[in-house]
Amino acid sequence: MTLFQKSIKQELTRNFGGSTVVLFTIVMTIMLVRIMGQASKGQADPAEIILLIGLNGIGNSGPILTLSLFVSIVYTFSRMYLDSEMVIWFCSGMSLSHFLKPLWKFCWPVILLISLLAIWAWPWSNIQTQYLKDKFESRSNIERVSPGQFQESASNQMVFFVEKKKTDEVANSVYISKIEKHVETITTAKTGVMEWIHSDKFLSLNHGQQTIINHETGEVRVTEFETFKFWLDPVGRTLLTGLQSQMLSTIELVMSSENINRGELFWRLGLFLAAINLSMLAVQLASINPRVGRSYSLALALLCFVGYYNMITIGKRLIADGMISFGVMMLLLHGTASLIILIWYLHTEFNLHWRRFIPTFKRAQHAPIAN
Repeated sequence: MTLFQKSIKQELTRNFGGSTVVLFTIVMTIMLVRIMGQASKGQADPAEIILLIGLNGIGNSGPILTLSLFVSIVYTFSRMYLDSEMVIWFCSGMSLSHFLKPLWKFCWPVILLISLLAIWAWPWSNIQTQYLKDKFESRSNIERVSPGQFQESASNQMVFFVEKKKTDEVANSVYISKIEKHVETITTAKTGVMEWIHSDKFLSLNHGQQTIINHETGEVRVTEFETFKFWLDPVGRTLLTGLQSQMLSTIELVMSSENINRGELFWRLGLFLAAINLSMLAVQLASINPRVGRSYSLALALLCFVGYYNMITIGKRLIADGMISFGVMMLLLHGTASLIILIWYLHTEFNLHWRRFIPTFKRAQHAPIAN
């Protein structure tokens, strides 16, 4: 490896590591706040917060690494332009295309990792996250309740409240409100114990009363009881209900002809192609005016990444809705981006300009006629 290639690769590695750590820290912090909010609302298990953050981090590693790679390349080459190092390389006979070889040697392992994350890790993390969510939702209603808090049931038809719980199966001062159409049922009891009857789970309430209110007729009926069996969720509910396209493997997406699955396939392949195009585009975006500074190139790079990534998401939605085909969207988005980058490199390498391809006609100059 020459000194030219070694110096570029070392700086790219250092900047890529720093940008990856910063971006992962920001994303993980946002995920932590969001998942803790879900846990406080009873939508996630507080004991599995760290696991959920890790799974979400793995699933979102592809876009994060793509942005890290893009920013590190722009940062490295903008620093070289700002310190006039690029001028020295240009004066020594190096053109901008000579930088692509050491750049590609650095980029291809990262791009390969991004493709593996998009193709394999993304659906796997979605499956595991949904499994944990369904597992948490499949608990009995009394297990979902935190003492002193009102909590909805898994079916969103009942509201539970307990003053305190001795164990996950025994609760004191139970309050249950259930609404079915126009009939509201309010059940209170001193204690409640979980029981199994013929593979169904029941809450055995002791020393309480039940009030049934018909809001349509205004009829109210109050019943006191010593023991009352309250039926809870059925057992054996299927986990991973309703597999979504994000949970299907890439092979299943390729074999599927449904629009929503084709859209998901476009997103996964688009992330891989975007990493290649953005890596090549970063070298051109790094060219800066020393009077402007490095911030201009970084701001323009972030704007390009946000625009490109949003176009991938929009393309996924358009394909899923059947408004455009998979191949046409691939050609329009990634083909257009590749063509723009190619023309930009040709212009930089050979100083191409559109005016050079337009024929010009000069008017004939006639000498003045002597009298």
